[in-house]
Amino acid sequence: MIERGWIMILGLAVSVSAWTGPAIAAGAACVAVSIGKAKPEKRCIVPGSGTTTWFKDCPDCPEMVVVPAGGFALGEGKLETLPGEKPQRVTVPKPFAVGRFAVSFAQWDACVAAGGCNGYRPEDQGWGRGKLPVINVDWADAGAYLKWLSAATGTPYRLLTEAEREYVARAGTTTAYWWGSDISLEQANYDVPVPGRRMVGVDYSEIKNLRRKTMPVDSFAANPWGLYNVHGNVWEWTADCWREQAPLPAPPRKDASATACGERAARGGSWNDFAAQARSAARIGYNATARNHSQGFRVARSLP
Repeated sequence: MIERGWIMILGLAVSVSAWTGPAIAAGAACVAVSIGKAKPEKRCIVPGSGTTTWFKDCPDCPEMVVVPAGGFALGEGKLETLPGEKPQRVTVPKPFAVGRFAVSFAQWDACVAAGGCNGYRPEDQGWGRGKLPVINVDWADAGAYLKWLSAATGTPYRLLTEAEREYVARAGTTTAYWWGSDISLEQANYDVPVPGRRMVGVDYSEIKNLRRKTMPVDSFAANPWGLYNVHGNVWEWTADCWREQAPLPAPPRKDASATACGERAARGGSWNDFAAQARSAARIGYNATARNHSQGFRVARSLP
């Protein structure tokens, strides 16, 4: 089982998620993670342990999991070879931490309340805030949140690179979606073509089940590494400039401004896009200064 709670370290509340079930398999390597700012708590987390272990640096900070180092084929799979998605073997050289969820409105609003995020309060389209993913944020807005989060925690947070985003979505799988090659509205939040735009292989009976809006960030099942909504719900900004051919994963881009490359790459698909856009390998370029109701982001942080 998992027991979660809070401990106080020099006045700082630190989330604790402790695995209290069977012992971790012999030989499983763990990664040392420093949690908190005043007097960091040292914890050892097994990369890729899914929902059993996560941490957060402050009460309003994103919940983070540690993913393992490894290799994978970017754009892998029979249905993954669309234009601009030429498969290539890449390596993720060391473990890193990534948000279990896309950043929520609650987390964004906490940033604003603390004097960060340039005081910007994104429109929620009337769908609500709280655990819904923050939307209507451009690439620079995401950067403002990361700047506040890094200052608040004393730890440098960042966006995922394109290849890192595909890597964590796949979580060791090779199919179009982490659970397999097919998708249903019981597994993710996406759109389907209307009958007047029929496509082969599409189940049009699903139209009546369309949500036509975002869902809470903890909806549906987590993938094998404990990440939620890696397919659909909202597109997630990445650190990379948009290029027709998907880039290698490292090092992360260092561009300082949204206008450095005009368009930024996004991953994951959204509630407003068809299932093909939610595939692990699917990618799109967005004007970096555009804000829309399908766009959000997820955070990452490198580990020592």
